Amino acid sequence: MIDKELIKLVNGSSKLIIKCTLLNLLALIANVCITAGICLAISITISRNTDETDLGWYILPFNAIIGGIVLRYLASLISGKKRAMLGAMVKKDLRDRLVFKLLELEGMVEEQIGAAGITQISIEGIEQLDLYFTNYIPQFFFAMASPIILFIICAAIEIGTALILLACLPVIPIAIIFTSKYAKKVFAKYWGKYITMGDGFLDALQGLRELKMFMADDVGAKKLANNADEFRKVTMKVLIMQLASITIMDLVAFGGAGLGIARAVIEAEGGLNPVHLFFLILLAAEFFLPLRALGSAFHVAMNGASAGKKILTILKLVSPHRGTSEFGNMPINLKDVSFSYNNSREILKKINLLIPSRSIIALTGESGSGKTTLSKIMLGQILPTSGEIIIGDKNIAEITRESLYKNAAITGESSYIFNESIFYNFKLAKPDVTENEIWEALKKVQLYEFVKKNGGLGKSIYEGASNLSGGEKQRLALAINLTLKKQLYIFDEATSAIDKESEKIIIENILALKRFASVVLITHRLINTEFADYIYHIKQGVLVESGSYKELISKNGEYASLYNKQTALQNGGAANA
Repeated sequence: MIDKELIKLVNGSSKLIIKCTLLNLLALIANVCITAGICLAISITISRNTDETDLGWYILPFNAIIGGIVLRYLASLISGKKRAMLGAMVKKDLRDRLVFKLLELEGMVEEQIGAAGITQISIEGIEQLDLYFTNYIPQFFFAMASPIILFIICAAIEIGTALILLACLPVIPIAIIFTSKYAKKVFAKYWGKYITMGDGFLDALQGLRELKMFMADDVGAKKLANNADEFRKVTMKVLIMQLASITIMDLVAFGGAGLGIARAVIEAEGGLNPVHLFFLILLAAEFFLPLRALGSAFHVAMNGASAGKKILTILKLVSPHRGTSEFGNMPINLKDVSFSYNNSREILKKINLLIPSRSIIALTGESGSGKTTLSKIMLGQILPTSGEIIIGDKNIAEITRESLYKNAAITGESSYIFNESIFYNFKLAKPDVTENEIWEALKKVQLYEFVKKNGGLGKSIYEGASNLSGGEKQRLALAINLTLKKQLYIFDEATSAIDKESEKIIIENILALKRFASVVLITHRLINTEFADYIYHIKQGVLVESGSYKELISKNGEYASLYNKQTALQNGGAANA
């Protein structure tokens, strides 16, 4: 019924929950005062034979009614404010923790949940969890305490009626418990289908051009329709379960109240005061309302609790350990570095390589060989399963993330340009950058004229840099990094999927960077590695060869074989053209 893990998830929520519960109980007592005042006024009217203008007898019931109304209004008003505070605190606290956790994990969670899933959990999921905290939990404690108060009051008037009401009461929580096991499964499935549908929609939206090009938009539409239909079916199951349980609770509530009223009426025939009878009838209706409201809130709570479990899954993921030391100086030395995701298939196996100061190191290999994973390890985004990375004389785990990013940069086809002006993107990387520095960097990547003619530094970049070509996007990302004087630059497939001119410009800048920094060039295009000081060739996560370009070609091994194949294909393509 109450998930302790979720309660502990939000610091300081317990005090506000207790206050909301006490205020609800105060509102209940105010209702009893109003009911008692009305009954007392009726009793006075029936029993008094004095002049109708004698209103002094009505002062007590009038004060009880007015006092109860004022007390209920204030309790409801303050309770509403406390719930709003609780909701705001829950949403802020959870979103802060989720964002900081995602920053710590640095994208690793996307491989398990997906970008759409993270978006849905962090927005819709937290909204649902807010309802769990603000509606369900205070109502739960109120529903547990209010019947005790009402029982004591009813028992003071007529014990038999009070016992009947109390005996019928447990049927509602039993019905809730009975449905809770099934509800957890349904809501877990609901969120799974919801996330799947969101992932499918985002995937289709991002690949819309490819779907059109391959004339497969009908296939994509059918897949989306299937996902939506599955989500519709599980939603219908949720609604059926809600309606069924609400029907059961209504039958119990109205049936129990009816039995209590029937008992009171029978006692009235045996001498129970008619005013007491009227008071018991009103309280019998009130007796089951808190638990009835709890049953209605329960379904919202299950939805929020399922979302909360998803959030807990993310928050429980182990973040990479961060030290407190500074980056220091090159070189970077990888010793017996191995890596696997979730202890399954090994991506890298005992990699040993050295990145000296002011050098160009090439990492080569076919797609899927583990080159990009290795770049993430060099940046400290993920830590190796075994082995160590030594920067200068320090293990990478001892170095702060801020210091790593201050001294290392990565440029590649996945480089992100924000949906803002060109100037904003430069300022984001370097807050104190000057316009002269930006123009100088743009000249180096030969984007000076392009930017000058197309709106200058105020030119807005569209979402996903859709108003730039692939080459222009890569060169702009490179220009931004050129304004930052770093010790290590990693180029991860920075020359793939771009035109020859852009490729040439990027290579020229890589050669220029060697004057003051180390460069790691990750590429599957071996023709771009001829100028590298040293080449490491990886195959299926294993370092199979290393050496200079001339040494590897003369060995006639894996590198030379792949190089010759690529050269033959390139020459054949050029001849055919």
